[in-house]
Amino acid sequence: MENHQVEVVVSSDRDSLTFAPVFNVAVPFIDRHISEGRSAKLAIRTNRGVEVSYGELARNVNCCGNALLDLGINPAERVIMIVKDCAEFFYCFWGAIKAGLIPVPVNTLLRAKDYAYIIADSGCTAVVYSPEFAAEVEAALEQLETRPRCCLLVEGKDNSLQSLIAAAAADLKPAPTTAEDDCFWLYSSGSTGSPKGAVHRHRDMVVTSQFYGVDVLGIKERDVCFSAAKLFFAYGLGNGMTFPLWVGASTVLYDARPTPDSTFETIEKFKPSLYFGVPTLYAAQLQALETETRDLSSVRLCVSAGEALPSDIFNRWRQKTGLAILDGIGSTELLHIFISNRVDDINPGSSGRLVPGYEAKILDETGKAVPQGESGRLWIRGDSTARCYWNKPQKTAQTMVDGWLDTGDTYIQDRKGYFHYCGRNDDMLKVGGIWCSPFEIEAKLIEHPKVLEAAVVGRADDAGLIKPEAHIILQNHDNAGDSLAAELLEHCKKGLAPYKYPRWFQFVTELPKTATGKIQRFKLRS
Repeated sequence: MENHQVEVVVSSDRDSLTFAPVFNVAVPFIDRHISEGRSAKLAIRTNRGVEVSYGELARNVNCCGNALLDLGINPAERVIMIVKDCAEFFYCFWGAIKAGLIPVPVNTLLRAKDYAYIIADSGCTAVVYSPEFAAEVEAALEQLETRPRCCLLVEGKDNSLQSLIAAAAADLKPAPTTAEDDCFWLYSSGSTGSPKGAVHRHRDMVVTSQFYGVDVLGIKERDVCFSAAKLFFAYGLGNGMTFPLWVGASTVLYDARPTPDSTFETIEKFKPSLYFGVPTLYAAQLQALETETRDLSSVRLCVSAGEALPSDIFNRWRQKTGLAILDGIGSTELLHIFISNRVDDINPGSSGRLVPGYEAKILDETGKAVPQGESGRLWIRGDSTARCYWNKPQKTAQTMVDGWLDTGDTYIQDRKGYFHYCGRNDDMLKVGGIWCSPFEIEAKLIEHPKVLEAAVVGRADDAGLIKPEAHIILQNHDNAGDSLAAELLEHCKKGLAPYKYPRWFQFVTELPKTATGKIQRFKLRS
């Protein structure tokens, strides 16, 4: 146990962490709580009525690790997890890590062709999946020339993960890994193409949990976390699992699609103190709050990521609920949020300032640093950065350079040090020879009371020149028409430079998005 501890050391120039020579991250996140007296404390509560104590969690993690080893899965082999938010997600993820295997949580909203691609790309030995996703997963397996050796349903009486856990030994020694060894993978959401497997190390979850979870959010053992964002992607993995486990807090899991009603009901029932959402959901919740009152009194802090939070949503949420939303930016490659607003330092409409332990630079197209106040490509350096993209050496070499990660985002840092999101690098528009941020135009459109969501892309006019085109979801779609388009144009003229005015308005019922809520603007351009 002593050989698996981690010490937090704050240096004069940069926050840093020191790890023991032998370090398996399952020990501080799972085993430590037993020796610290939390065996009886609830670690997990679910919307299905399941309650798991820290003692039960540790036992089931051990049993699951042994069950996976008993299946003949060898150290460093991959276990694909297509698993809903439930206790078994914890058992499989941490059991694999403790046993020296590599868990790979995957987006549960994908289709068979996507699963087939990821299973083949990962070269996994095992696939574990919830019954709800059986049709797509099993169709994916049928498409493969070579199937993984082990394919398990999570639930069931015979040969399921649950049954194997119930029959397995409850003692498991942690694999003798190091902080630098590969620990788990996460596939990117594919906002601009095929998903990429980001290979994360044993140290990475400690870095994000300490520097963001503790140092920025101030999470403590008494907190209860509820993340509408799911465990299968980086943002939800931290919110709903690693942050509470790092400090001995509790988490609430909801295994279905989050809606305004379901999230409000979960908050009212389980009384979380920390609530994590995405801008799209906050907008929908605000719409619901126009006609109903919900009890959010247990919540001390709301968090948003996945897509930049418009200042209008921040202001309306605080006015309606009395709660601030801390917006930040994170990524699959960095594992969680690396720039964020703070409780005592909120700049609405900005992503905030750097999280401890991270460095940033904004570069132009030639690789030179831009003057403060000018836009450029955001690069980040920190100890939670993925080691590489699996099977993609060229993309790794382009994106991960000398410890720095090209985030793919265009940003401005103002004179006060706040970072302002301008859009994905590929989404930026050059209108009349001037760079234009789609997010700035979208934020202006969302200020209009009839607009629920907006996405702006470039479109060529009759002369072949690029101009902004707005795709809009309305609060009430019956309002769509030429008169509303004219009204929205006048609204934009009150706060935007002329070259930023949308030239076309398309009223739609939905926008293409990733699982994290990021708008896939490339689909609107196609």
